[in-house]
Amino acid sequence: MITRLVEDHAQALAGKGELPAFVYDLAALREHAAEVKAALSAPGAPEIFYAAKANPDAPILQALAPYVDGIEVASGGELAHVREALPDARLAFGGPGKTDDELRLALDLGVERIHVESPYELSRLADIARTSGREVDVLLRVNLAGDRGGVALAMSGPFGMDPDLIESCTGILENSPQVRLRGIHAHLASGLDASAMVAQSAEILAWGRAWLDRVGHTGPREFNLGGGMAVDYSTPETRFDWKQYGADVAALAESGETLRIEPGRSISVYAGWYLTEVLDVKKAHGQWYAVLRGGTMHIRTPVTKQHNHPHDVLTRNGDGPAVAGEPVTLVGQLCTPKDVFARDVPTDRIAVGDLVAFSMSGAYAWNISHHDFLMHPKPTFHYVDA
Repeated sequence: MITRLVEDHAQALAGKGELPAFVYDLAALREHAAEVKAALSAPGAPEIFYAAKANPDAPILQALAPYVDGIEVASGGELAHVREALPDARLAFGGPGKTDDELRLALDLGVERIHVESPYELSRLADIARTSGREVDVLLRVNLAGDRGGVALAMSGPFGMDPDLIESCTGILENSPQVRLRGIHAHLASGLDASAMVAQSAEILAWGRAWLDRVGHTGPREFNLGGGMAVDYSTPETRFDWKQYGADVAALAESGETLRIEPGRSISVYAGWYLTEVLDVKKAHGQWYAVLRGGTMHIRTPVTKQHNHPHDVLTRNGDGPAVAGEPVTLVGQLCTPKDVFARDVPTDRIAVGDLVAFSMSGAYAWNISHHDFLMHPKPTFHYVDA
């Protein structure tokens, strides 16, 4: 549901002609992040590295900084941006297809851990470290087989190394003393509830411990268990059970191990709203449509996840076309039938001039969208606080 702070801001923005807009409630973001941090406070609980890809806006990063242990980045661009926004943050660099320039930048900017995706990437990193006279700490990313049925997104294919391929890394490490193996990284799937996430973590730890034992790894070990905590757009009030997860995953930790996770969507999604207004209301072939300013070129989430995006209609008592008591499909301004925010949703009343506030827009919204399609105006951005 929309917060009073955001609703008041929506009315003010409409009056100034500044819609569509993204509005982020930083107080709500800090409150949620503090709850997550508290749930992961038991001995053995994992460190939290926020996945910047979910929402890398500097005010978001700065609001989260006191409640996370570091930031996970997945490109040279994210790396440079996050380092500027948070000069002292601990950083981990992951993602497939890292270039030599990105690897050099990671060393230059003091990245704490690099998640290595292939033997070839490891060999290039070793060459760069040797040439620069630097040492680098790495986690090897493993892509385990297994039943990932029913997950929102299975991280297969180019992500990490299967157990056969990862064997090729041992010789490179033996011949590269400047590259220090710290442990294993695995992000296998997204959209998991707490019980499923704990079971997956146990799977990763069992494989990782056995592999590190076999290759003779000594000293403290690190296991990055990935992200993928479930976010349910159909029932926004349903949230990932951080307390259960925190207690159960902490119980998996063994002495001398550091566990780490990299949540993104589940941290920032609830603190953002996409605000827009109704331009037209009409009926076509028995179906009512409300045409909204903006579209999925601003917030691609409904299209990619094929869901009805949660929203509130804020009545403004306009005198234009309206419909009451009928299901309505909310669409944008794009010249494509795929530009749909929500389809056949029950609506008490919606009219031209009303505002629509799409909640759960704080992650994978603007930053993952095709901004320039049809060259409509960009939205405005606002970061409000209590």
